[in-house]
Amino acid sequence: MHIIWDLEDEPGGNYQHIIEHDVSPEEVEEVLNNPANSTGTSRSSGQPITFGWTSTGKHLAVIWELVEEEPRTAYPITAYPVPERRSRR
Repeated sequence: MHIIWDLEDEPGGNYQHIIEHDVSPEEVEEVLNNPANSTGTSRSSGQPITFGWTSTGKHLAVIWELVEEEPRTAYPITAYPVPERRSRR
């Protein structure tokens, strides 16, 4: 997946928003590029949300926008650490 980032110094950009949550762009890319991770729809924004572990040991929720289907291109909106979800019985 191709991932679009705003400039690092752009106020209000996705890069700035993500690092405010103590998450790196590399961690976001790791979660979005792992096909084994679960993707659903965010209840609050209606955007895609992907949950996954990073190699740094964080379990993240990444909310993103699908910009283009081919080639698959995403614009991360936000990402933040979350507790691991437990399956419902």
